[in-house]
Amino acid sequence: MSAADRSGKSGNWCPSGRPDAPEAVVLGVRSGRGGEVVYLADPVPARDVLPAVPKDVEPTRVLRFASHCVSDCLHRRGNDCTLVERVAATPADEDRNVPRCHLRAHCKWWAQIGVDGCRRCPAVATTVVEGDDLGALVADPGTTREQVEEWTARAEPAYR
Repeated sequence: MSAADRSGKSGNWCPSGRPDAPEAVVLGVRSGRGGEVVYLADPVPARDVLPAVPKDVEPTRVLRFASHCVSDCLHRRGNDCTLVERVAATPADEDRNVPRCHLRAHCKWWAQIGVDGCRRCPAVATTVVEGDDLGALVADPGTTREQVEEWTARAEPAYR
């Protein structure tokens, strides 16, 4: 058994990871168009950034973190990430350039669904804000991809 198997961590990284994981890095800042993630050119250890976040601000509301994909994640089904499956069911801007990302070579989402995950990744928020019904639906581990697709089909034109 490998060390990764014993620790519950795979060689893949989650682009919607936990900021408190020992290896966590800041993937980007939520400050772009519509609160989308603007990716950092190089990873910055989360432990170096978290002390600068004001105490009354949830770090995942303003930053996106990456950490190891772990076997006990709520979004894990076998070796698959169900979160990226739900993310892939949301509308994507096919004209959007795939963002530059230092995580890609080790990214679970890239390994699982490729460029479709990358096109949607900037819109993913680890902390869902009030009123973001689609975000809440996608974040819920109990939601299926089909439910996301059904919701999107019924939603306002802005989601299509």
